[in-house]
Amino acid sequence: MFIAENLLKIKNSIPKNVTLIPVSKRKPIEMIEETYKVGQRIFGENKVQELVEKHEKLPSDIEWHMIGHLQTNKVKYIAPFVSLIHAVDSIKLLKEINKRAKQNNRVINCLLQIYIADEKSKFGLSFEELKNILESRVYQNMENIKIVGLMGMATNTIEVEKIRNEFALLKNTFDDVKNRFFEKSKEFTELSMGMSGDYKIAIESGSTMIRVGSIIFGARQ
Repeated sequence: MFIAENLLKIKNSIPKNVTLIPVSKRKPIEMIEETYKVGQRIFGENKVQELVEKHEKLPSDIEWHMIGHLQTNKVKYIAPFVSLIHAVDSIKLLKEINKRAKQNNRVINCLLQIYIADEKSKFGLSFEELKNILESRVYQNMENIKIVGLMGMATNTIEVEKIRNEFALLKNTFDDVKNRFFEKSKEFTELSMGMSGDYKIAIESGSTMIRVGSIIFGARQ
């Protein structure tokens, strides 16, 4: 029961307005079932194939979040059921999500990923790219996607101030985008930032969603 205990410990320590997203990457279904039994209904996955497999084998009331980098040719596999796609980093990907959502008679919620880290391996939009997407006629004509917030990943470092500054940049970007493009939207509310090593700093910085894996399920093998 240590997995369920880990989850409940974190859940009870974070503010009520922060959504906990356990990330079960490469972990067996039995581990997810253990947290499901204590009431957890939202889970995140990094890989499309693993997300699809777990969706097919686990209860239908689970809300699945795709939190990893998503290739356009993989969208069709998750479009029928995914609840939220976190890492949208191009207009090309948005167009594909909109297309596949329409085929499934759905509106899919999305977060735009912003590049805030000092690491070339991470993905994300610059503020200028973000602005260009939101001002584009292509985006404005999309009827089967809904932008509900932003997402970002801080640099993998032990330098707390660096992480704090990157999260502050993302929060400022969120506030700016909300004021400029979503002032009248009641749905642009989510700021997905913070993982196992930095989620406490993220919450202090204004995060509404934390993506936590290893401190619940244990280190990946």
